[in-house]
Amino acid sequence: MIRTSFNDGWQTRPKVNPFAELSGPKTPYRPVTLPHDAMIERERTVPGGEVTMEGGAGAYFPGGAYEYRKTFSVPEEHRGRRILFEFEGVHRDAVVYVNGDYAGQRPFGYAHFFIDADRFLRFGQDNEIRVEARTHRDSRWYTGAGIYRDTWMLVGEVVRIAPDGVRVTTPDIDGERAVAEVATKVENDSIAIRTLDVVTEIRGVHGDVVASDVSKVTVLPGEPATVRQRLYVRAPSLWSPDTPALHVATVTLKEADAEVDTETVTFGIRSLRLDPERGLRINGETVKLRGACVHHDNGVLGAATFARAEERRVQILKEAGFNAIRMSHNPMSKAMLDACDRLGMLVVDEAFDVWTSGKSEFDYSLAFPEWWERDIEAMVAKDFNHPSVILYSIGNEIPETGSPVGAAWGRELAEKVRALDGTRYVTNAVNGMLAVMSDLAALGQRPQDKTAEAAEGAEAADDGKGINTLMADAGDAMNAISSSGLVTQKTAESFAVIDVAGMNYAEARYALDRDLFPHRIILGTETFPTRIDGNWRLVKQYGHVIGDFTWTGWDYLGEVGIGRPQYVTPDTPRPSHTAPYPYLVAGCGDIDITGHRRPASYYREIVFGLRASPYLAVRRPQHHGKTYAGTPWAWSDTVATWTWPGFEGEPITIEVYSDADEVELLQDGRSLGRRPTGADHRFRTEFDTTYQPGELLAIGYRGGIETGRHTLRSATGPVRLRAESDRPAISANGGDLAYVTLTLTDPDGTLRTASDRPVRVDVSGPGALLGLGSADPSTEERFDATECLTYEGRALAVLRPTGPGGIRLRASAPECEPVEVLVTVEERRKPAGDGA
Repeated sequence: MIRTSFNDGWQTRPKVNPFAELSGPKTPYRPVTLPHDAMIERERTVPGGEVTMEGGAGAYFPGGAYEYRKTFSVPEEHRGRRILFEFEGVHRDAVVYVNGDYAGQRPFGYAHFFIDADRFLRFGQDNEIRVEARTHRDSRWYTGAGIYRDTWMLVGEVVRIAPDGVRVTTPDIDGERAVAEVATKVENDSIAIRTLDVVTEIRGVHGDVVASDVSKVTVLPGEPATVRQRLYVRAPSLWSPDTPALHVATVTLKEADAEVDTETVTFGIRSLRLDPERGLRINGETVKLRGACVHHDNGVLGAATFARAEERRVQILKEAGFNAIRMSHNPMSKAMLDACDRLGMLVVDEAFDVWTSGKSEFDYSLAFPEWWERDIEAMVAKDFNHPSVILYSIGNEIPETGSPVGAAWGRELAEKVRALDGTRYVTNAVNGMLAVMSDLAALGQRPQDKTAEAAEGAEAADDGKGINTLMADAGDAMNAISSSGLVTQKTAESFAVIDVAGMNYAEARYALDRDLFPHRIILGTETFPTRIDGNWRLVKQYGHVIGDFTWTGWDYLGEVGIGRPQYVTPDTPRPSHTAPYPYLVAGCGDIDITGHRRPASYYREIVFGLRASPYLAVRRPQHHGKTYAGTPWAWSDTVATWTWPGFEGEPITIEVYSDADEVELLQDGRSLGRRPTGADHRFRTEFDTTYQPGELLAIGYRGGIETGRHTLRSATGPVRLRAESDRPAISANGGDLAYVTLTLTDPDGTLRTASDRPVRVDVSGPGALLGLGSADPSTEERFDATECLTYEGRALAVLRPTGPGGIRLRASAPECEPVEVLVTVEERRKPAGDGA
């Protein structure tokens, strides 16, 4: 089918009661270009005001109902053809009308779906499509709202290749050749029997044809036929995270030498194996998953899903040392899957956060029993040809997993996935504590949040440590519960129905299950960032543990304050899970919402063995001497800067991360001593000194030989504003964007983290300011404004091209010379992220 973008020409407004408009003023529509997040444009609400999505879980954004409409024409020559509309994601409870008639719906906000529209269309005339979406207390994190992913119009003949109808597998690979099995689903909506030729070509990494085949297929009216062709690729280039070689299969339907339809898909040739001794093998080589859990929002863009935004996230995550992403807790976008294929990032794609037991008042559990099969089918259809996808996750922290009925549900979901795709493995991210929550509730316990759950459940799992010891660390409490005999018994069947036992916050089970369940293969599907050193040691030590996924790789909107720094006070003896308004982000990502790597990211890179140089991070001096009390998701309260005006002569603590035997710290050339680091010391040490502007230098030594160094210098002199685009040229189409980083520096380029000020942005030329903001975790600023306050010297502007030419961004700030950056927009289409 011919597939064209359907993103332009839309209008939107809050959904209104049509009867109310009969006697009152009409609510006007306004133009938008998709993808579009209606929620990020709303005013956030102070608790106690308008009902919000889920309080802090939804970043204090209000729920709401929205409608979109678009007028479009369909030429007369399309009469008799099949016309579909594809929606990659509408959040949530989407209902679609064509020319006023109901055409379809989809309750799940993350499923891509098709609307069969030709029966409703007026050919040779204008038509209207209208989409309603509503969201209200239906999630535990920020979801966005509206048509937030791409839309497409598909036009085809009555005999055609079905949408998502070409599926490629590589069941047999050796050094000499690979078998590529291409299965093509052909549909026939005519009233005649049709016999066609199916012509298939496979092109290699250099664009040359490496295999081809022609088969005949007879398709009966109303009965789809699947054509299977086995093609042999000689000396294949294999796809792996290090060498993401991609192939292209083009399938053409021909009748009497005339082309009827054609479809092109991208795939990779690679093999997967799994066993408890060698773990996960890709192309015969063991791969340990250095994983990042990632929510779906794009920071200052809200939930809007642009191809370049998804690609940029994958690029930065890979540069930070990750080789795998777990999309938490919903199916990944097509754009991010494409980026993972190109860049070599492995994927655990997750279906659901709830099954039949709701976690929010109006969540997907209300629709799950009726819709889960169609949503699983949509996820697998989306993922099938992507070599980056290695695991399907059927759920996250599903409370039912600790019950027989929940295990039966798990078996049904797992078997559904296997029936659709037997080439990949199935997991389920089980939280052992939640799986036995009903048993704990029977004891009269009523947990309120993650931290409270751990604390209140600790007594039930006391293994002799004593309740006070367990309560001292909520992570220990969660582990103690998860490794208890109660959880072992209650989750045995749920783990038995899947290929890989996904475990959230349960590393205490890794060694235990090697003996209890010798055939069980484990994946740390969600772990505390503060425990990566110990977790990674276990991953390397045990063959049956195939990887670790930190919560989280990238910071996100909603679930506010779970990772924020906190300090003990008489009123707050323990850390709180949720921060008050106007907190905006979770605060627990290795990388903040603008794409800037935080100190935890460099620590993780060192633990992974990917960084030889040490790394310096400085604790905020205003909190020196206080007792830190962050949750297990919170990193230390540090910034990689040696610029602290107003604290001259005050005590200050410096953290140094390194895999070397020892690290020496020099302050203005004066040694503060050497301290041991490396694995035996959790890859870190601390130095206390008195702050004075100048220079810090950390030098790592192994066996007395220098292994690397890291320097921090104080910013001096006047403040300069700088603007830098991530690429000098972008494409006018294909979901491309330009990311412009705005920084405050001294004349030498040293970041001025303590000189924040408002930055105003003006955009001219064929482009629009799509988003502007900083990583400030607590702010009332909007991302759709033209001015924002920098945070620790940084802000980010995102530009969307509207046509070819040059986009000029001019930025200004008080006491700074204005700066400009020019981004060239090229009309030719190319993959988002391709440079000039």
